Amino acid sequence: MNTKIIMTSSALLMGFAGLILTFFPDELAGILNMEDNRISILFLQMMGAMYFAFGMLNWMSKGSRIGGIYNRPIAIANMTHFLMVGITMAKLMLAGGVLPVEFWALVSVYLAYAVVFVRILFKTPKIGSSQ
Repeated sequence: MNTKIIMTSSALLMGFAGLILTFFPDELAGILNMEDNRISILFLQMMGAMYFAFGMLNWMSKGSRIGGIYNRPIAIANMTHFLMVGITMAKLMLAGGVLPVEFWALVSVYLAYAVVFVRILFKTPKIGSSQ
């Protein structure tokens, strides 16, 4: 498995999400039918900063060997993030009516990344390969 592609794509996804959450929280709150107050906007911007930081972590480590014992904290952090958010969003979507139906695409992306990072976490990369 080429972890460079996985790390790059997840870095771009999280970096983009971080920028949107940081610089367009008012618009996003409107789309999500959230209460548009200072606290909600602050939390969206804080979440944006965390997403952007996570994206930077993945971007900076994309050239490193990841899997098995190599960079295990990065693999665990990514797997945990994608799995927990994916499950939480799926649970919310199954409850019905809380989020727009288009969010199923995002749930699918998150759960796909979770599966990929589980495989990366438990599979040792070949020594002779770059990834």
